[in-house]
Amino acid sequence: MEEELNYANVTFKTNGVSTQIGSRKSSFKEIIYDEVKTEEETQETQPIITENEKRARFLPLLFLGMICFILLLAIIVLSVFTHEQRRQMGVLAEQSLQLAAVRAALQRRTADLHRERNRLNWTLDVILDYDNFPAAERCPQKQCKPCPNDWAMFQSNCYLFTKDEFSKNWKTWEQSQEFCVKEKAKLAVIDSQEEQEFINNKTEKYNDNNHGYWIGLKKDKEDVWTWADGRNLSVTFWSTEDAANRLSCGLINPHHNRSSNWAKSSCYMKNRWICETRVLIRPD
Repeated sequence: MEEELNYANVTFKTNGVSTQIGSRKSSFKEIIYDEVKTEEETQETQPIITENEKRARFLPLLFLGMICFILLLAIIVLSVFTHEQRRQMGVLAEQSLQLAAVRAALQRRTADLHRERNRLNWTLDVILDYDNFPAAERCPQKQCKPCPNDWAMFQSNCYLFTKDEFSKNWKTWEQSQEFCVKEKAKLAVIDSQEEQEFINNKTEKYNDNNHGYWIGLKKDKEDVWTWADGRNLSVTFWSTEDAANRLSCGLINPHHNRSSNWAKSSCYMKNRWICETRVLIRPD
């Protein structure tokens, strides 16, 4: 192996120095050896890094970078997943609202169909009461009316209030009932306070204080007041409690207090009367 030789320049510096030893003075040149440096010493020594050291320094950085990348990827995936979940929940909520609206619409439509079916059944039942249904009168131009002409409608019934001024046209209770039957009706039956008020608003005073409008009240064979169709009284609006046997038919007397104007009279007395029948088209 050859040895590598480094040559350095050596510089000698001299300073003039006078020194005195005893009585003798002498001058001489002192040679000072100063700073002999080689070229290698003047250069800064650079540390030598091995491959293993480089790898040892790089691996933690690489590991940290991989962790950061994985975390970032997880955040992105989680964000996408959360957004998709929210979107799907929104879609489900919207679909749920749509289904609820459809269900409500179907329920309303079903209820409408039930009402329409009941109305048609009602109309058919009314028509079947007639041997010959007067279609021209009840359904002019194929448009059916709930009540015949000159009849007043209240709830699901039609009422005819006779208005003859001449006594020759008034009728007994039985004659009044026969007239109503010919019209596919009956003498009025009053079942509520509202119906009583409606009838009072349609009646008027005429002749003397004893005259009124026949309604379907009559004593049966046991002297019990019942309606002409056999039903018992559910409400009453009597003005008197006269129990005389001859007073066996009932009427509404507009000369009395409107809240209690049912009067008892002889069935042979002639009065106006009120007929009642069902409407052809039942209101909703």
